[in-house]
Amino acid sequence: MKIVLLGPVGSGKGTQAGIISKEYNLPHISTGEIFRTNIKNETELGKIAKSYIDKGELVPEELTNKLVEDRINQEDCKNGFILDGYPRNIEQAKFLDSLTNIDLALMIDLSEDKIIERLSSRRMCSKCGQPTSLEWMVDGKCEKCGGDVYTRDDDKPEVIKVRLSKQAVSQNVIDFYKQKGVFSKIDATDVVEDTYALVKSILDKVNND
Repeated sequence: MKIVLLGPVGSGKGTQAGIISKEYNLPHISTGEIFRTNIKNETELGKIAKSYIDKGELVPEELTNKLVEDRINQEDCKNGFILDGYPRNIEQAKFLDSLTNIDLALMIDLSEDKIIERLSSRRMCSKCGQPTSLEWMVDGKCEKCGGDVYTRDDDKPEVIKVRLSKQAVSQNVIDFYKQKGVFSKIDATDVVEDTYALVKSILDKVNND
């Protein structure tokens, strides 16, 4: 299966992508992972991407497209893949469509209120660096090492709202995949396993068609 995962930041789609990857033996691909791998391996595309990243600039869309094309043409993607965080806009969706046919564009949705509640409860340990949550902490300390915790700037409610507005899934992308007849949507739950059960029911249907 060739799967595109859509959804707002904080919806848990990265977690679900990891589970799908393991259960269905499909590579989990994100643009961040593609950038990091190419930069680490010092490929020509990676060197160009690094020149933008080092200056704090966005990697141009044409270069991002080339990196995605190169990645999905690799041997481990011959039986399918999961694209997480790409395409972000209609131009990228059309470019991807020119390369291959997508079997499923699955949107894992979650309300803004729930996302803010979920992300703003995250904490980082100042001692061991482990991410944690208000519900896991022991006496207000990291449950792993007992260190003091803090809230990352990008997990503050006012910052989360800005991130959500900037990273919202394009309606044009949703409409594009609806027209292709491959779009499905589920509402994420607070329990990873329950969300995955909804995801699996859709994947199995697509896999059997």
